[in-house]
Amino acid sequence: VKVLGGNWAVHGFLPVVNLDVTVPGWSDGSFGIGDIIVDPFIVTWHTPPWHFVAGIDCYLPTGKYSALELANIGRNYYTFEPVFAFTYLNQSGCEVSAKFMYDFNLENGDTDYQSGQEFHVDYAVARHLKNNWTVGLAGYCYIQTTDDEVGGLSVPPDGNKGRVFALGPTVQYSSGKTSVAFTCQQEFGAENKPEGTKVWLKFIRAF
Repeated sequence: VKVLGGNWAVHGFLPVVNLDVTVPGWSDGSFGIGDIIVDPFIVTWHTPPWHFVAGIDCYLPTGKYSALELANIGRNYYTFEPVFAFTYLNQSGCEVSAKFMYDFNLENGDTDYQSGQEFHVDYAVARHLKNNWTVGLAGYCYIQTTDDEVGGLSVPPDGNKGRVFALGPTVQYSSGKTSVAFTCQQEFGAENKPEGTKVWLKFIRAF
């Protein structure tokens, strides 16, 4: 279906999360389905070597959450996230990709806490090899642009504004319409955010 000169599409993400959190004097863990992400209206444009996509992702509070627990795999509030992404992929197999997102968070009804608006970018620079493998570097940057609030008032002393960056290797194998990707990212420069190592294993199937 053609919309605005591009192709209409939908997508959804069903995250399975295993989370372990440790702070001085307390550790907690949780495993299960996280917050489901859906986008019923995406538009994509393809003019090789350039590819573009725009949409609004909706985060649904489906993951397990308790105000009394440390490791929560759900956030217990809705988020609406405009998205714009591009990929440059030339005939020699060189790829540069980025996904720009801006989050508008609603209030957590259990705590009267509302997280501030967030700007974040996922990016990758990679090389597609002739044997169906792709290798490269991938990372992200996250910057919170407005204060967190409780009961309509900013959280002292600095609005709890978060910031963190990450970078690490990524490897992907593709066969037909199926791909498996592995990424390991080391976080750094964190403020009011946890900092550690993130490991991702993604299975992708195009129908």
